[in-house]
Amino acid sequence: MIFNGCKLLLTTISVADILRDMTTTSSTPPLTPAVFHILLALSSGERHGYGIMKQVEVDSQGKVTMGPGTLYGSLKRMLDAGLVRESDKRVDPEMDDERRIYYQITGAGAEALAAELERYQRIVSLAQERKLYPKTFAYDV
Repeated sequence: MIFNGCKLLLTTISVADILRDMTTTSSTPPLTPAVFHILLALSSGERHGYGIMKQVEVDSQGKVTMGPGTLYGSLKRMLDAGLVRESDKRVDPEMDDERRIYYQITGAGAEALAAELERYQRIVSLAQERKLYPKTFAYDV
């Protein structure tokens, strides 16, 4: 087709193509770093608040320390969003403080974490294509 003297190549795009692209790119918005680290910590099992903070520190090789304000503020928003839930279980009721609340990741939380990891994978692939080296990253790779 010629339009204003320019040859145009037309491609057929179906409504299904548009909807698929919309749902795969915008159905799970990017996570904040705090939410990402909390979900990552909970992906290996239920934890109480202090346990989450310690796991975040281990997972990040000491690069991320999460204070109680950030942790519990994030957990409240994550509970409201359905990314985590409170667990009735206790690891060892005789050894544990009954006031501790354990949290577990939900199906929606696992999906959000998986989507975020896919985003990170795309970013890492792009960095590799551009020949960026690990020494430019904040974490040791």
